[in-house]
Amino acid sequence: MLLYIVVFVLTFFIMEFMAWFTHKYVMHGFLWNLHADHHKKDHDSWFERNDAFFIFYAVVSIGFFLLWQNNILEIGLAIGLGIFAYGLAYFLVHDIFIHQRFKLFRNANNRYAKAVRRAHKMHHKHIGKEKGECFGMLVVPFKYFKK
Repeated sequence: MLLYIVVFVLTFFIMEFMAWFTHKYVMHGFLWNLHADHHKKDHDSWFERNDAFFIFYAVVSIGFFLLWQNNILEIGLAIGLGIFAYGLAYFLVHDIFIHQRFKLFRNANNRYAKAVRRAHKMHHKHIGKEKGECFGMLVVPFKYFKK
């Protein structure tokens, strides 16, 4: 049981690196055409082309669930749940808390919440794909914790 908990937690933390890497080199790289509307809205829809990225990680997570279910990878459930948990955290922090796509968590004002908002605001000050900063989500550089 301890192994599965460790794998789940490790997967969750590895996903922060994966999100940073994907955001910096894929979203701000060769798939900028899907991510650009997140930096500069060019449509009237509530949905963004950028929302398609969640599908990739959902498929990967489901793939690990299937590997576990079919007795191919015993720790597949822990990995799939770790990816899912990170995706849920990302959705809550990025889409709901920061971008207010649903009007929840509006009054969160602790040091961490303020740092997350500052870092993401710095990321969005660049509307082009170059010269970006703060590509992660949950791990915030210390400089954004300053008052």
